[in-house]
Amino acid sequence: MGKSLRVAYGEALTKLGAENEKVVVFDADLAHATMTHIFAEAYPKRFFNMGIAEANMVGAAAGFAHSGYIPFVSTFALFGAGRAYEIVRNAVAYANGNVKFGLSHSGLSVGEDGGSHQSIEDIALMREMPNMTVLVPCDPTETEKAVFAAAQIKGPVYIRVARPVCEDLTNADTPFIPGKANVLREGKDACIITCGLMLVKALEAAEQLAEAGVEATVVNMHTIKPIDKDIILKMNQSCKAIVTVEEHSVIGGLGSAVAEVIAGHAGAAFAMVGIQDKFGKSGKPEHLFAEFGLTTEHIVKTVKSLVV
Repeated sequence: MGKSLRVAYGEALTKLGAENEKVVVFDADLAHATMTHIFAEAYPKRFFNMGIAEANMVGAAAGFAHSGYIPFVSTFALFGAGRAYEIVRNAVAYANGNVKFGLSHSGLSVGEDGGSHQSIEDIALMREMPNMTVLVPCDPTETEKAVFAAAQIKGPVYIRVARPVCEDLTNADTPFIPGKANVLREGKDACIITCGLMLVKALEAAEQLAEAGVEATVVNMHTIKPIDKDIILKMNQSCKAIVTVEEHSVIGGLGSAVAEVIAGHAGAAFAMVGIQDKFGKSGKPEHLFAEFGLTTEHIVKTVKSLVV
């Protein structure tokens, strides 16, 4: 059975809390949505519900970090990366504070909550800050690894947590090294670089492309910052085309990060599959993914347009 990444996040925090008493968790009155209530029930003295006051929550977490604790801050991605942006920037990133942001309900997959709550710019907001590490896990197993990895990193970390239930694409033995991408499938014709919930669609697209005679490498870029420049430049030289796929705006997200690496280097043709400078809208996630072109079929079409 699959599991929501937010459930995996809450369970991972609780496991981490058992191993490290310095771990504390802050939430902005959404603990039963972000699933930090699992940690709260296990360690009530290390859990702080700050109410609907995200900026205050981040500031308090920064204070705990400077006192030697490892605070994990959770709320919806729109509120944590957006509403509290200035405090994240100045109280945490500017000071290189050891605060971890596990922000849930990211992307179009929030569904019926609509465009006001679908955070399509959170990766862009977080990755442009100096000192910030950005992790985008693809499944429950990788979400747990991201939580434990974040605790080991000295400095601010953003973990992008999705709402839907999904199956594991990785397992306990799959490496998770921040800054080092994983190649899940190899092919000489094209390279699909993706992250998060779009990995399953990228793998499906590679299968369909193979049936059409196009062999595609699939790269799980679970770390957007620091990004794995080596694998990107290698693919730029060895493949005819690179296509990035993300549940995020093509402005400032994974596609932009990859483009920044290959800028000035001759090599593969390049295209981005993602949200094309639009806000989301209310609807079931599968309908929204179709509406915004985040489908297996659209990935196949984009790759073929560059290599066939």
